[in-house]
Amino acid sequence: MTAPTLTRSVLTAGVWEGVVEGDPSGEPAVEVCLGDRVLPGLKVAKTGPGTWSLSLPIPADCISDGVRTFVIRDLTDRLPIGHFNLIAGASADEDLRAEIALLRAEMDMLKQAFRRYCLTSAP
Repeated sequence: MTAPTLTRSVLTAGVWEGVVEGDPSGEPAVEVCLGDRVLPGLKVAKTGPGTWSLSLPIPADCISDGVRTFVIRDLTDRLPIGHFNLIAGASADEDLRAEIALLRAEMDMLKQAFRRYCLTSAP
């Protein structure tokens, strides 16, 4: 059995759509989660050998200020095969700036550690 792979993902008019490729012998077992919550209403339709289209209307209670990350998981091993983000509201700017600042700080820390490693391990 081939593990499913998310090959396309779009969000249009409140409906997320994706394409999954995997085992041609059976429908992929996938779910879409927001945090610990599995979202209801996921529709799966075969579009070709080993290719399936997924469609999920985003519930209104999942849309609010900030950044929401929806994770598409393979039910067989519970591992993510993809994700999409929904950013909304006035606080989105602050959330993104804070995330970028955190990434920059982590990158600086990694650069310093790498430089220190290169200096100490040089012949």
